[in-house]
Amino acid sequence: MPIAYTNARILSGENFEDGKAVLTDMGIITDIVPHSDIPGGYTQTDLDGLNLAPALIDLQIYGGHGKMFSDDPGIAPLEAIYNYSLEGGASHFMVTMATNSIDTFLRGIEAVRSYWKSGGKGLLGLHLEGPYLNPVKKGAHLEQYIKPPTMDEVKMLMDTGGDVIKMITIAPEVCSQEVICYLTENVPVVSAGHTNATYKQAQHGFGLGIPAATHLYNAMSGLQHREPGMVGAVFNDANVLSSIVCDGIHVDFAAVRIAKKIMQKRLFYITDAVAATDGPGYQHRLAGDRYTLPDGTLSGSALTMMQCVKNGIEKVGITPEESLRMGSEYPGSLLRRDIMLGRIAKDYAAKFVVFNNDYVVVRVIR
Repeated sequence: MPIAYTNARILSGENFEDGKAVLTDMGIITDIVPHSDIPGGYTQTDLDGLNLAPALIDLQIYGGHGKMFSDDPGIAPLEAIYNYSLEGGASHFMVTMATNSIDTFLRGIEAVRSYWKSGGKGLLGLHLEGPYLNPVKKGAHLEQYIKPPTMDEVKMLMDTGGDVIKMITIAPEVCSQEVICYLTENVPVVSAGHTNATYKQAQHGFGLGIPAATHLYNAMSGLQHREPGMVGAVFNDANVLSSIVCDGIHVDFAAVRIAKKIMQKRLFYITDAVAATDGPGYQHRLAGDRYTLPDGTLSGSALTMMQCVKNGIEKVGITPEESLRMGSEYPGSLLRRDIMLGRIAKDYAAKFVVFNNDYVVVRVIR
């Protein structure tokens, strides 16, 4: 059914615009026109003067509403994470599994398939954060499962779950060139993270086709004047994007500001959100505005994507338009070219977030 979304401040380019309508048909944006030019046959939906922006996209989330996906991979936690994401303005998410047993990963692959088959919405695929990481930068990951990859195991994972695994975080210095090339050819997004790579090792990984880095600054070799490390390599490579957790806890807001000045459109938000769990593996405990392990190690955020956007505006000094793009257009640019998400433009998916001037989500149009 053709729908015209009217009476909203619309972020369809560099700035918000008034007096225009977004035309959609069959879930696709067909045009953006002045109100006076809305064609006949369109059902008009009045948005009461609120703000309309591309729906947000979260490429790293582990849990929500009290359910961790890796605890018991199944449809129920995916539904909980989807609803949590919607409340924060995100129409799409990449469910993430931290380092675990291969058996748990295989159960996660089957759970994603089951969710899709049941008609589940919003799930882009599975993000494997591990197990091919550097134990020196394990963070909250389970060290007993961290290991260097073998080609046999990597191929087994992709043969089993190539339709599901859409993102993988690896430490490039623990992976052979053969493994990195295989992954960049078979996984839509390969990201460098939980890494102690030297600047040269990071450069080498990016040169082999790694297009991104995972949660900038956290669990990666820092920028030093004699060894620029992974952070320096990310800053210096114009083709590499990176996610960042904008809560002022994982990363000081001043460090976010510095990264933004250097990286510009290459920096995007993730929530890195978890849920409280006391399972035999990961034990995340809510500690005020963050999650920690029992020993106090920071293990995840309590963020939503819209909170990231708001923090970027109010704490970092990013313009509202640019902060919204960091939650939509820029992560969307990492996805396959046939997944048209993250912009309000002709031929893109009609996925929008409606919110007020306090950045409170009113609804997600999906």
